[in-house]
Amino acid sequence: MAVEPLDFRRLRVFPLAARASLTRADDILIDPDAEPRPCSDRNADLVAACADRVRAARARGAAVMLVYGAHLLRNGTARILERLMAGGWLTHLATNGAGTIHDWEYAWHGASTESVEMGVAGGHFGTWNETATNIHLALMAGALDGLGYGRALGRFIAEDGATLPTADELRRRIAAGPDDPLTAARADLLRATREQGWPAGRVHLEHKWKHASILAQAWRLGVPVTVHPGIGYDIISNHSVFSGSALGRAGEWDFKLFGGSVEQLDGGVVLSVGSAIMGPQVFEKSISCVNNIRHGAGRAAVSGHSIFVVDLQDGGNWDWTAGEPPKTNPAYYLRFCKSYSRMGGAMHYLQCDNAAFVHHLSRALCGEGQPRRT
Repeated sequence: MAVEPLDFRRLRVFPLAARASLTRADDILIDPDAEPRPCSDRNADLVAACADRVRAARARGAAVMLVYGAHLLRNGTARILERLMAGGWLTHLATNGAGTIHDWEYAWHGASTESVEMGVAGGHFGTWNETATNIHLALMAGALDGLGYGRALGRFIAEDGATLPTADELRRRIAAGPDDPLTAARADLLRATREQGWPAGRVHLEHKWKHASILAQAWRLGVPVTVHPGIGYDIISNHSVFSGSALGRAGEWDFKLFGGSVEQLDGGVVLSVGSAIMGPQVFEKSISCVNNIRHGAGRAAVSGHSIFVVDLQDGGNWDWTAGEPPKTNPAYYLRFCKSYSRMGGAMHYLQCDNAAFVHHLSRALCGEGQPRRT
């Protein structure tokens, strides 16, 4: 049976203003100075232990990496994370493609999220012109400066746009340096400017809610932020501008940057908050690469690190500090616990609301006292 690929030039896209967004930035943002929701005695003890490990890690100059899923942003924690970054407690942030889509939509549109079921049935789920267009534009412009996904989009939001070279300038640079590492990025941008009608020069786009953007605050504060997307995973694929090469390049550079922070993880801390798939999968490959290079140089593997995994699932009623369960136990198939338990550090699991966790952690680290218990 012959199968032809879809022609994405035939996709109809719609203005973001036409979407019934389900959440608004002004409604979800949590005040870092507000009283956090209480947590269980066990989680309060683990938050306190986590804060102690973070303090010790930063005192010795080790990395503290936050790997988070999109719900951490959607639950309104951007200002809390800004405080943690500004205090020097977080040295690296990492998220998935969905985390960046909601981040950009809140920053520019002031609202995000949609009904997937209704959107798919009508053929308009994710087909929002501004979201796909501007994220691709940000990544393609950032690539010319050697920026990966996270920093390119963070800069775009923080600086309210990007500057694009002329088509003639791109052609000249491509012709003059076909072996230049940025030639492919220039070719991607040249094609997009022609097909999408992007103008040369400064593209100004005011982000009135940039305070709701984790990426923008990370860029402003100089904290590395990486994004680990999947091709076809995210709604920015639902548009004629979709470029797997641009996303793949940005994701490649960010994976390597992620590894640079893992290299600094001896005695450090990994916080995996609400990232059930991307976090453990990316981390296990990255730490293997780091250990591979270390062994080749006669150095020891990464050691002494602590891992705190936070999610709403019950963890399979298994004590993960005792190692992983046997394959006959359903808990064995909880990837977000099992993978991290194999990564050489002490792994602790908290069944906890992710916003409550980072709020309590922020207060513990920023001098507000001990976690409030139920």
